[in-house]
Amino acid sequence: MKYKLEWKYKLKGTEGTIFTSDWLDGELALQIGEDLERSGKTSEVIYHDERGTTWITKEMKKLLEEIEEDPHDLTIYFDGGFNKKTFQAGLGAVIYFKQGKKKYRIRSNELFDEIENNSEAEYAAMYYTVNMLEEMGVHHMTCEFKGDAQGVLMQLKGEWPCYEENLNRWLDRIEEKLKSLKVDAKFTPIPRTENKEADKLATQALEGKVINSKMQII
Repeated sequence: MKYKLEWKYKLKGTEGTIFTSDWLDGELALQIGEDLERSGKTSEVIYHDERGTTWITKEMKKLLEEIEEDPHDLTIYFDGGFNKKTFQAGLGAVIYFKQGKKKYRIRSNELFDEIENNSEAEYAAMYYTVNMLEEMGVHHMTCEFKGDAQGVLMQLKGEWPCYEENLNRWLDRIEEKLKSLKVDAKFTPIPRTENKEADKLATQALEGKVINSKMQII
């Protein structure tokens, strides 16, 4: 979750001027806000999150303490591969996130049966990543989903229609799960060259290589 600071700077003999910051990580926003208040020349420091909720410094500090041990600042890459002979899909997901003061990466894949085509494999991969978030205990967080399946992402954004009944059922499942987790989802299409990790995991699943790892990023 990103936060934007808003504060009033008081110069002697003036009513004050309102300033706003760029979008910042929570810890940095709080550090700047507390520093501004210590200066004695500012008042009414407000923190705005990406959902439109506002906080004062005391509330912001408590909020960050509460979410510190929960997975946050999540970026998720997904990809689906398809075997035409077996009608199986390889699903791959890579999740980058913070927990406490540390950064982590989870890599996981799965072999999925009874898939009709490559398009459906991409929807199944997206649903697979959302279920992973549920298993991680993610809720009330902003999550950015990245993949080269432009159709899936643009349809989830509501910018493209979906005319296939089977794919619409996948979309419904994905949206219902995101809603139940109260996740603020952002969908970002990327080129295949930027999705190599998830693509490799999907391929490995089709080859029978099961991957499920978590590592700290130094």
